[in-house]
Amino acid sequence: MRWPWDLSRGARTGLPLAIPITGEETPRISPDSVWKTTQPRTAVGNPSLWQTPEMLVEIETAWSASGYLLVCFSAGYFIHDTVDIVVSKQTRASWEYLVHHVMAMGAFFSGIFWKRFVGGGVLTLLVEVSNIFLTLRMMMKINNAQDLLLYKVNKYINLVMYFLFRLAPQAYLTKFFLQYAGQRTLGTFLLAILLMLDLMILIYFSRLLRSDFCPERAPRRQQKDKFLTE
Repeated sequence: MRWPWDLSRGARTGLPLAIPITGEETPRISPDSVWKTTQPRTAVGNPSLWQTPEMLVEIETAWSASGYLLVCFSAGYFIHDTVDIVVSKQTRASWEYLVHHVMAMGAFFSGIFWKRFVGGGVLTLLVEVSNIFLTLRMMMKINNAQDLLLYKVNKYINLVMYFLFRLAPQAYLTKFFLQYAGQRTLGTFLLAILLMLDLMILIYFSRLLRSDFCPERAPRRQQKDKFLTE
């Protein structure tokens, strides 16, 4: 039994769970890779906001070297992961990741090439804080440790972290970018991307709720090529 996709993808994008399944299409990556990819951006993202707190308000114009490098690093990750999905022939199983990555790269490139909305990019990466607890949940579920007290406590912490570092920042950014609605600007393009990401995050949140709090309502997924298993 091996891994059909990179576990770190599930944690990073807010997917509730990725568990091992059998089948012909198998992975190359161990669960250890989760920590190698989720932690660096969390550590870098916090100083960006501490050093330049105006990024929380001046989302379009605020800029800092650490924030810019964080956006560059994140864009590089998404490029690398997209290529990895295609090269490893996981396109069909991981198509939702590809959609997410393309949208994320489009948003980050605005900060890289035009040096605008860097603050928005940094704010979206606050999701990495939530990923710490999603990763912990994932690892315990992989090891069938749902009966542990730590798992039961963590699932409530997950809800709080998901709201504080995913739903709340997304709602704040969506409200900010709505001012560009109807205009032919870079802000309008980013608004369209943000609205699609909002939808994805809400879908992932509903899956997380069903899986942890209403397991009897969680659909049974039998397809071996389905990238998300609840």
